[in-house]
Amino acid sequence: MHSPLGIRPHRMRPADATTWSLVAAAVLVQIAYPLTAESWRTPVTVLSVVVFAAASLADAGRVHGLRGVVVLVAVAGGGGLLAESVGLATGFPFGQYAYADTLGPTAFGVPLVVPLAWLMMAWPALVVGRALAASPLAVVAVGGPALATWDLFLDPQMVDAGHWAWAHPTPALPLVPGVPLTNFGGWVVVSVAIVAALHALLDRPARPTVTSGPAAALYLWVYGSSVLGHLVFFDRPGSALVGGLAMGLVAIPFALRLR
Repeated sequence: MHSPLGIRPHRMRPADATTWSLVAAAVLVQIAYPLTAESWRTPVTVLSVVVFAAASLADAGRVHGLRGVVVLVAVAGGGGLLAESVGLATGFPFGQYAYADTLGPTAFGVPLVVPLAWLMMAWPALVVGRALAASPLAVVAVGGPALATWDLFLDPQMVDAGHWAWAHPTPALPLVPGVPLTNFGGWVVVSVAIVAALHALLDRPARPTVTSGPAAALYLWVYGSSVLGHLVFFDRPGSALVGGLAMGLVAIPFALRLR
């Protein structure tokens, strides 16, 4: 049976205790981060990404089975690693930057936690795109920015923490110093490509707005907590404002749609 959009619907299991437990753990670790002593923040950062990625993988597996897990790892994780390794070697598409020796094991010079970060947010971004749009082009046009705008919070925080730095941090977005415009442009390009590939390779569920409560919770948590964290804990009111406005263009309509 096919939907009017030409996308084969399928049945999925309801979210189970394991998936929701991983979501709750991801939230709790992120809450702990700003309350943790400076010397412990790097391990907490890594743990946060690992647990969040596990929650996304569990939810993708619930909705799409083993295929969902494999595709998410290959496309979002592998695609993120490819983009980052090319970026390190050539400066394209993000600009010239370098990682500090702080985030653990690496592959091709890229800390392994970095492609996990692409993976962890790519799945919620796909769910957001599918909830707010119908046609494949529109899903990508929404889901790509849903992923890319998260970087308006991520990069300033990680630069301040000393995990990576830019050779040429200007010109930058207004109120977001230390991160060049080229980086955000690169994020848009890579995010759109990842979401487009995920949408093409994973069948769209018949009822996308109610398919993934866990992914919805993760995305909206990241949005709200990022605004609060940059405003209150990280002394980054500029990125709280710019990121809050940009990511809010997707997150707020998504929250309203869920109602």
